[in-house]
Amino acid sequence: MTIEKTTTGIAGLDQISHGGLPKGRTTMVSGSAGSGKTVMAGQFLVAAITDDEAAGVFVTFEEPPVDIARNLSSFGWDIDGWTEQGKWTFIDASMQTTVGTTIVGEYDFAALMARIEDAVRRTGATRIVMDSIGAVFAEFDDTSSVRRELHRLAKGLSRMGVTCMVTAERDDEYGAISRFGVEQFVADDVLVLRHVLRREEIRRTIQILKFRGTTHRKGEFPFTIDPEQGMVVIPVTGQTRQESSSTERVSSGDPVLDEMCGGGVLRDSVILVSGATGTGKTLTATTFLAGGVAQGERALLFGYEESREQLYRNAEGWGFDFLGAEKAGRLRVVCEYPEVRSLEDHLLIMRRQIDEFEPDRVALDSLSAMEHIASPRAFRQYMMGVTAILKERQITGIMTATTPTLLGGDSITVSHISTLTDSIILLRYVEVYGEIKRGITVLKMRGSAHDKEIREVVIDGKGMNIGMPFRFVEGILGGTPVRVGQDEDRLRGLFSE
Repeated sequence: MTIEKTTTGIAGLDQISHGGLPKGRTTMVSGSAGSGKTVMAGQFLVAAITDDEAAGVFVTFEEPPVDIARNLSSFGWDIDGWTEQGKWTFIDASMQTTVGTTIVGEYDFAALMARIEDAVRRTGATRIVMDSIGAVFAEFDDTSSVRRELHRLAKGLSRMGVTCMVTAERDDEYGAISRFGVEQFVADDVLVLRHVLRREEIRRTIQILKFRGTTHRKGEFPFTIDPEQGMVVIPVTGQTRQESSSTERVSSGDPVLDEMCGGGVLRDSVILVSGATGTGKTLTATTFLAGGVAQGERALLFGYEESREQLYRNAEGWGFDFLGAEKAGRLRVVCEYPEVRSLEDHLLIMRRQIDEFEPDRVALDSLSAMEHIASPRAFRQYMMGVTAILKERQITGIMTATTPTLLGGDSITVSHISTLTDSIILLRYVEVYGEIKRGITVLKMRGSAHDKEIREVVIDGKGMNIGMPFRFVEGILGGTPVRVGQDEDRLRGLFSE
């Protein structure tokens, strides 16, 4: 038998849970203090009202209903209005005891069950939230009887046909599932929320630990709590949803670079521009955006290292009027230092900006700034999310990354994210007779032939000027340019084919 699932209303969670939470069952959400359990539970009830046009019941064992309503309303949810309309019902089951008091003896949930049944019958509620059952265990010395009563309560809710979400506290992010070690046995399904401090930054993840009789995606998935949407899960390891691959060519903004790319870059490609500091990465991205604006396209720039004023000044120095393009509605510039928020928040803002502005081209400058605030795994997941957003909308994207060494090295980027991109443009310093020159080459283009030569680049007041290929120099990509004799180069050319 196929287990029917209920959509959660939480962006991304339905995707990793293969359709939502099992309908008519009890799901426990476990997490430490501040991990987002109450927000998730409240959002689950909001979906019943806004998506299913049904009602929900919120049973609180700890916080007063007025505090919960105030906190959840900060996300734009009309808790008070829904309460007056009978769509949202609070049941206050908090223990009215003094601090340090322990209740001795068995406990009976019969009265609570009667209140829940009455609320469901009056409102037609399809979803119930219980937050947090750990508060019940903390008040009693006989936890076995509380566990028995909670199990009986869960069975009663199942017979009523409602889908229930129960929250529980835990002390360690990777330790016991719940604080008292028995809460998880009350539920059919278990979700675990974590918020771990890494590199002085909090990273939130969600894991589906147990779904009885149904499938789900394995592992931890990042999520964030957005002031406008609430909880947002980012299933960045999912397969990119792209209806078709484009064969249309678009200009990079530079005719010579277009020639090197076989006539331009593909419309839905993601381009990585890699090079040492000062080699012209930002200029390449600026030329790419200006070329799109000149053709009547819309361009969006995310700057993570420079301010808007600096970007405007630099573009003007190269002959591009970014300020005028932005006033005309053809360009949007979003600048923010990476450290002000998490990678998941940055990704969410990027998706929101793209959906709102609907650009044809997007530039990120630079990935290296984002890479420094997260672990390699988190950064790769971020990159997978970025490429998925661009490809789903068939947007041409260009990203810059700084190489770890001045003259090149063994890798394109520190975290080896070059495999996630379709095209790679390398910028290199070349030392010739004691003079530093710049070089450019197209290292990779998926689905297209491209130029294999390394050409000289000169940057002046008009921007990037790509010249002739380097002759009599080898070892440029490895960071060890070596001058070779003309006769030796001619001899090597005899066997180049």
